[in-house]
Amino acid sequence: MKKLFTLLLLVSVTTFSYSQDIKYGVRIGANVSNMDYDVDGIQENPHRLGFVFGGFVDFGLTETLAVMAELQYSPEGANLQYFKTDYLNLPVILNYNVFGGLKIGVGPQIGLKVHKHSDGFKNLAFSGVGFAEYMITDEIGIDFRYLYGISNVFDDAVNLEAKQGVMQFGLSYRL
Repeated sequence: MKKLFTLLLLVSVTTFSYSQDIKYGVRIGANVSNMDYDVDGIQENPHRLGFVFGGFVDFGLTETLAVMAELQYSPEGANLQYFKTDYLNLPVILNYNVFGGLKIGVGPQIGLKVHKHSDGFKNLAFSGVGFAEYMITDEIGIDFRYLYGISNVFDDAVNLEAKQGVMQFGLSYRL
């Protein structure tokens, strides 16, 4: 945890110090999420659909390289009564402008549960993010993200291990 925090702090300080271009924006989209269980005993595991929304800051490092930090609300988990969780996510994505308006990127994400207390889920979830975006205009873009959980989402007291798997389809607007 300390190493991740130090890395995020270092990237943030470097970005603020050397940023050439800073853009702000909002993003809305749709989630398709599920859980990847380590045991085969789970028979029913339907996907959960939901809407994601948030705001972001895009720090241009060079003409082709940027770091985007976002704060977003995201409903995740499986579509079963006890396996639904909602998160306030903070992805930090390093993205590269391949050509024209096409960008690809990767980065870490930390999620804070904004759901019930003592429901068997951990308060923090860590994920890796894969990102692709196409800018239709200078202000409007469409994107696809895949988030795969790195950490177990269940508390240690619950004798079950699962990681989140989330696909996001989004529309962004840069102010």
